[in-house]
Amino acid sequence: MTGAMPAVNTERTAESRMRRFPIWRILFGLLMAAGLYATYLRIVGGLGAVTNLNDSFPWGIWIGFDILCGVGLAAGGFTLVAVVQIFNIQKYRPILRPAILTAFLGYVLVILALMFDLGRPDRIWHALIMWNPHSVMFEVAWCVMLYTTVLALEFSPVVFEKFGWEKPIRIVHAISVPLIILGVILSTLHQSSLGSLYLIVPTKLHALWYTPMLPIFFFISAITVGLAMTIFESYHSAKAFGKALEWDLVNGLARILAVALSVLLVFRFMDLAGRGVLHLAMENTLEAWLFGLEVVLMLLPALLLYRSHVRRNVRAMYLCALMAVFGFIANRLNVSITGIEAGSGTSYIPKWTEVAVTLAIIALGFAIFRLAAQHLPVFAEHDAHGE
Repeated sequence: MTGAMPAVNTERTAESRMRRFPIWRILFGLLMAAGLYATYLRIVGGLGAVTNLNDSFPWGIWIGFDILCGVGLAAGGFTLVAVVQIFNIQKYRPILRPAILTAFLGYVLVILALMFDLGRPDRIWHALIMWNPHSVMFEVAWCVMLYTTVLALEFSPVVFEKFGWEKPIRIVHAISVPLIILGVILSTLHQSSLGSLYLIVPTKLHALWYTPMLPIFFFISAITVGLAMTIFESYHSAKAFGKALEWDLVNGLARILAVALSVLLVFRFMDLAGRGVLHLAMENTLEAWLFGLEVVLMLLPALLLYRSHVRRNVRAMYLCALMAVFGFIANRLNVSITGIEAGSGTSYIPKWTEVAVTLAIIALGFAIFRLAAQHLPVFAEHDAHGE
């Protein structure tokens, strides 16, 4: 009996360690290790060592997902700021801070991802002094830099509250109105301008996605995914941090999301019919099938969220928001990769190192959000509203 006791203690110790070190931490460590190794290869060997890009296909997943999707997925910040501060719908204020934090982290990580894709990342600051006002990319660069600064200022009161700094809080509140207006204007400009980047390739982008309306579609889809991401973030924050889900607020966002998705889809099909290319969506081609995928991922949640019993089910509402997010991602990847492949005469499959960098950046975003939510009063207004 004496010899059996250490084995029991060892089993309990191992079990205790597993409880303190859950599987998601192991996964996070693996993703970060793979991302760091890919970063080393990128620095030492350049783009050719870590990507399958070439002169015929110079933009891959780092632009299509990390930039185009990343900027759009961070749109919940400007959407909620506009709803609360400009349209004065104050009932959504309790979920404003988490949305701003999500947006700020999103833009910081987008800039980080851009450093990987630039041939000379050390020259990213050149846009500050080498102006080219005729370039869409110049406008996007300036808007992203300025809007990231605006988001930092909008989130700064949360940090100041943590340390009890009253004077900086009053200063930020004093400039809040012009700050909010500037943020909404900058977001509107660069969310639409990302679509303008593809207006210069009418012969290279597939007709299912090339349209003069692309900047408008990019802007509407950003608002749509901003609403979906707010629902996504609220659901996970409630589970992770033990916060009560703001049911009425999320339910209201779900109704607006249904309308936004419907408007986007109606405009998309009107545009296809107006350009006489709707028949391309019915053909048995890879482009048609992937176009159908993005439509289904947007149409299904739009139809479901119009039904009150779906919105009364937390899990169902969350899954609808998740489908809308994936529909948005499918659209941006179709524009940046699927549609361009058709005209480039080449095929592109990301190298594992490209995927590793992308997954590492996503994992880093989740980890930083968790740390910020644990140590800063991100949900202070949420708690006050609940009380």
